[in-house]
Amino acid sequence: MRTTVTKRGQTAIPARVREKFGIRQGDSLEWIDDGQEIKVVPLRGDPISALKGCAKGSGLGRKLLEERREDVLRDG
Repeated sequence: MRTTVTKRGQTAIPARVREKFGIRQGDSLEWIDDGQEIKVVPLRGDPISALKGCAKGSGLGRKLLEERREDVLRDG
């Protein structure tokens, strides 16, 4: 599936994706940028529960620890 982005930065969610994930008018989407990929997660009722596990396998925990380590070394 492929969509095009307009000059205003808008795009359409393909019908198959909307149907599969139950995305409806007025629903919110969370855009997650892990530095390598962009993930789009539909938010339902409780956004914390909706996002739970969405970054699994992305190595974000390791990246966070590396950045903290660099901060400590830099700030001494």
